[in-house]
Amino acid sequence: MAGGASQEVDHFMKGLVKRNPGEPEFAQAVQEVVETLMPFVLDHKDYQQAQILERMTEPDRVVIFRVCWEDDQGHIRTNRAWRVQFNNSIGPYKGGMRFHPNVTLSVLKFLGFEQVFKNSLTGLPMGGGKGGANFNPKGKSDNEVMRFCQSLMIELHRHIGEDTDVPAGDIGVGAREVSYMFGQYKRLVNRFVGTLTGKGLAFGGSLVRTEATGYGCVYFCQNMLNHIGDGLEGKTVAVSGSGNVAIYTVQKATELGGKVVTLSDSAGTIYDPKGIDPDKLEWVRALKEERRGRIKEYAEEFGCEYQEGKRPWGVPCDVAFPCATQNEIELADAKELLKNGVKVVCEGANMPTKIDGVHAFLDAKILYGPAKAANAGGVGVSGLEQSQNALRLSWSREEVDARLQGIMNDIHGKCVHYSDQEGGWVNYVSGANLAGFVKVADAMVAYGVV
Repeated sequence: MAGGASQEVDHFMKGLVKRNPGEPEFAQAVQEVVETLMPFVLDHKDYQQAQILERMTEPDRVVIFRVCWEDDQGHIRTNRAWRVQFNNSIGPYKGGMRFHPNVTLSVLKFLGFEQVFKNSLTGLPMGGGKGGANFNPKGKSDNEVMRFCQSLMIELHRHIGEDTDVPAGDIGVGAREVSYMFGQYKRLVNRFVGTLTGKGLAFGGSLVRTEATGYGCVYFCQNMLNHIGDGLEGKTVAVSGSGNVAIYTVQKATELGGKVVTLSDSAGTIYDPKGIDPDKLEWVRALKEERRGRIKEYAEEFGCEYQEGKRPWGVPCDVAFPCATQNEIELADAKELLKNGVKVVCEGANMPTKIDGVHAFLDAKILYGPAKAANAGGVGVSGLEQSQNALRLSWSREEVDARLQGIMNDIHGKCVHYSDQEGGWVNYVSGANLAGFVKVADAMVAYGVV
């Protein structure tokens, strides 16, 4: 980046941090985008004059509210919830709800900002938003989760709708939580419409939605490899996490010929050099989704290594899929991956790599698929669920999967088209940022000062 653009980035970020104090995750997400967009914006006076970057980094609105509920012992409990409606220039706000004790406004603003670009890349008419609560569903009974979700929806229903804002699931919010929220929404408004996605198949959900983020991430990875005449066949693969995204990343990577050797949770990592085959993966799915156990039990069951307190990034691999949470790859982890010969890093989680780790991957010129492109499959199929709800029909698994593959292929093509390319190497970060930006920015310019 030229000196003038670098100075503009520094000036812009100082202003953003001043306006948003104590929000490091949001500042990190904005800086990663602005570093690549600033030279482009400086070359396009219409974006400068309309102050598109300044406007795009300010949410349309943030709703903050209290959620009171009663636990099984009859005690009153109180949590805080948010809905960040970031940008609806190309469609209704669209983004998940996250239930986790570490949820903060900074985290939700970073996720909502990323969602604007991600949703733009899908080619579907969806704006960007995000929401959640500092509620921890772990250890709660079904009735406690139900009471919390119903209480939350009493306020949230005022701010959402199929043409306004369409929430979905995220960390801590799966089919159970979406179902409780949708049931309460339906009761409050007396309408059956596609206001939430990730619903059960019996009441408006879409096939492949559960698998979509993991499958889509692997499809994007395969596209990156195909672009250089390679593929996943025979590659050693490291995956972090053991939730929904990780499980279906493992499944699809294995189907395409990769050998997945790691999974993890917040307590540690398992390393299975024999590979996590379909039977082992089904055992993991039951462990996490039915018994809600710890990944350490996999090592005990299948006699492999368990690395307590560690992430998978010290294990030699050709391909890495970070699928756990934000900032799980620090600079030291990125260097370790590069030292061990990683060829591809494809992000299944949202912003899992710290910015200095991103710079290390880009400097090494490996294939690096940023989250806003690589994990867009989840929201892509959420958009397809909205379409099915509007049409009052359901598509087959084969049709939805084919559409998902088409969405990921198109995103890859947009990234290549807009990227900085050096000697055949594609900078997918610049490509994803620019491709996502242009569509939203052009709409904002067209609307005038609104």
